[in-house]
Amino acid sequence: MTAPLPDAGQRLAKSVAALKNCSRREAEQYIEGGWVRVNGQVVEEPQARVTDQTVDIDKNASLLELSAVTLLLHKPPGFDAIKSAQQLLSVATHFANDASGERCLKRHFTKLEPGLPLETAASGLVVFTQDWRVSRKLAEDAHLIEQELMVEVAGEVAPEVLKRLNQGLLDDGKPLPAVKVSASSTSDTATLLRVAVKGAHPGLIAYLFERVGLEIKSLKRIRIGRVSMTQLPVGQWRYLAAHERF
Repeated sequence: MTAPLPDAGQRLAKSVAALKNCSRREAEQYIEGGWVRVNGQVVEEPQARVTDQTVDIDKNASLLELSAVTLLLHKPPGFDAIKSAQQLLSVATHFANDASGERCLKRHFTKLEPGLPLETAASGLVVFTQDWRVSRKLAEDAHLIEQELMVEVAGEVAPEVLKRLNQGLLDDGKPLPAVKVSASSTSDTATLLRVAVKGAHPGLIAYLFERVGLEIKSLKRIRIGRVSMTQLPVGQWRYLAAHERF
């Protein structure tokens, strides 16, 4: 077990500023960027105190990588997509096969904004971001971004029911968001439907399916815009890669 840092002594940020010959704020950024080790242990808290410990700064240390990040979580059912689901974000639940190349830092779990909420009972892809550009995109273009969901319903689904859904439904004479629905698989007790919809909000799919007499057993969101959940396990998260766009 790593020995705890002392409560007395000099602030780590002050030590780093002296070693790096930089400002205190830049020193804090080096520390928060995971570039500083105390006695060989990475320390990400600028307010940590050091006395006679060895403080090392990674030779590859850079302030250019302190960019805002976006996290993609495979939310389990039963978690509120805004508050309780965010509690699942930690170093321990980071997807081991994350191909983004991003270094996992404590600062990545702060100042996160949720985007495109998902029902508590549903599972699947949810977004948390520090990037104001991503947050604005998901908010302002919500009616344009296509979401793809896998919805399991009880029993078999007649072709005329699928036709009704695909033709569009009205609510008090006003058209509801259009959906594209197709059957993915069918058993004696349930049918798995693939649904693509723009302008979706929590409760919409349940309302549409109730209107045509379908009972939902489970709902999973697998894609938001051009970003898919792929092989992300339930309860784990990964970074949005640099090449990915919603």
